[in-house]
Amino acid sequence: MDHVQTASELVNSRFPEARAAFLAGSVLTRRRTATSDLDIVVLLDGPPAPFRESLVHNDWPVELFVQTEADWRSFAERETAARQSPLLAMCAEGLLLTDRDGLGATLQAESRRRLAAGPPPLSATECEDRRYALTDTLDDFRGCTDPLERTYLVAALLRGASELALLTGGHWLGAAKWLSRRLATADPDLHRRLTGAAASAIADRPGGSAEFAEAVHGVLQQAGGPIWSGYRRGKVS
Repeated sequence: MDHVQTASELVNSRFPEARAAFLAGSVLTRRRTATSDLDIVVLLDGPPAPFRESLVHNDWPVELFVQTEADWRSFAERETAARQSPLLAMCAEGLLLTDRDGLGATLQAESRRRLAAGPPPLSATECEDRRYALTDTLDDFRGCTDPLERTYLVAALLRGASELALLTGGHWLGAAKWLSRRLATADPDLHRRLTGAAASAIADRPGGSAEFAEAVHGVLQQAGGPIWSGYRRGKVS
């Protein structure tokens, strides 16, 4: 529990006036690694909040997210609109280190409710835009003969297909490793197929590119199908 003690000591020493503080991130889970840091959300009454700071404390890398309640709500709303809210996740799944006046418990309960409710639904226009982008990139991938370009195309397709599958299924997005984790939770079979085929395609294993293209095409089919010819945005004359 050294990570919990370290986080508590840091909050108590730097923010004795904190209304609430959460310790969050991989350090609290079985996914903890040698490079896991301490993600700490701190709620203050006012200045110096809001700010974000990276530091090392007692040999632990630390990411501080210092906010007022108003800042917290503003960040949560912006992130929710983007269908990706690390802040809600940190407060919903994190460990409450201090709670001077009940704000921490209130925000944790609210975060859990909002995460469980899911992100705003994908509009028909947004879905079509994403289908078009994925279709176009998939066409580029199928015609690609440059192994270096193929690597970038695979990366773009893996992200685009993962996001489209999550959004059409009503799930939250994530960035980098969290995109992988969100899809693994939402659809473990699709996650295995996409990531396995992506690795094969990058390594140029026999049949790897065809397998990956098929997996991405399957995501497109579930979202309404590929779209390219006839797609148009802007003013129609």
